[in-house]
Amino acid sequence: MTQEPLIQTEDCIQQGLAWLAQEQPRFKNAIEITEDIPLRLRDEGFKQLLNAIVSQQLSVSSANSIWNRIEDAKLDTPKAITAASDEDLRNAGFSRQKVSYARSLAEANIDYASLRAQDTATVISSLTKIKGIGTWTAEIYLIFSLGRQDVFAPGDLALQEATLSLFKLSSRPTEKELRALSESWSPWRSIAARLLWAYYKKIKSREGIR
Repeated sequence: MTQEPLIQTEDCIQQGLAWLAQEQPRFKNAIEITEDIPLRLRDEGFKQLLNAIVSQQLSVSSANSIWNRIEDAKLDTPKAITAASDEDLRNAGFSRQKVSYARSLAEANIDYASLRAQDTATVISSLTKIKGIGTWTAEIYLIFSLGRQDVFAPGDLALQEATLSLFKLSSRPTEKELRALSESWSPWRSIAARLLWAYYKKIKSREGIR
């Protein structure tokens, strides 16, 4: 079983924030102007990965609206996805592409309990073999559903925008650039991500992550 540390309580959040503030003064500035940093732990399993797929390339409000329609239609289980027609899925809010992704996820028969025992790199490798699950989706699942302490999602637009502002960069960092920058925030990268999402909400007056 993986020995990677987990985020499990509010105390973990405070410990990580204290470390980040000590290591990087700009994080201290972000902490001072943001409100509470939410724990945001979620359940594990199919529904959470499907939720992440739905959220891809959408604003938080749009993703919330579509997800509510999907739940109302009871199309949030592998059995329901498999049984539904493409028209049913499109009517619930899935794009044509995400219909394909949802079916691939339903057919993957993931052993979700086994993911808990895998190290982060293995989880990412396992999940990204499924059509429609890229590195961002796998990292979001690791941060919120598996509670990993040291995972970042540098492909996330809100994290890029927050980093641009907080660190006063000349341009928005690319995924590659932000991944390299975030290495120095280890072993608390998941807390750095939570802080940057909260900072993004503060400076943009809108949510950066669901």
